[in-house]
Amino acid sequence: MRRKDLEINNLKEIENIIQAGEVCHLGLAEGNIPYVIPISYGYIDNTLYLHSAGKGKKIDIIRTNNKVCFDIVVSPKTITNPDPCESSVAYKSVIGFGTATLLEDHEEKTVGLNAIVKHYGLEAKMPADYKKYLNIIQVIKITIDSLTGKHNHE
Repeated sequence: MRRKDLEINNLKEIENIIQAGEVCHLGLAEGNIPYVIPISYGYIDNTLYLHSAGKGKKIDIIRTNNKVCFDIVVSPKTITNPDPCESSVAYKSVIGFGTATLLEDHEEKTVGLNAIVKHYGLEAKMPADYKKYLNIIQVIKITIDSLTGKHNHE
């Protein structure tokens, strides 16, 4: 990281940013073409969980290249200045790299789905018959290889 003064090294603080986030931007690569999508997520023990339809571009790319990156940004706020060159943005962010796995096992899928609904405070709203969806949806497990945190509090 170029700006070491903005770096967050404390894992707990990085995890707090992940927990506070609402949208994860998932970066994939199809050959030499980048593909980035916003997606909901859950986080448990250095692992991100995502859900998806069982088919589609994201799934196709992961099947051929399961190396991913992602970012999560919280509290972005533009700080304006009459001199545009002195304007800035306050934020906290996390960038991570990892390996995506398309889960097949219903128990593993359930762990991932529970992480996602918990992240958004929806545990009480999970339908009793949600297991019928496990054959239809895809749950993606991202084992995180590295995380970098950054903040700007101008």
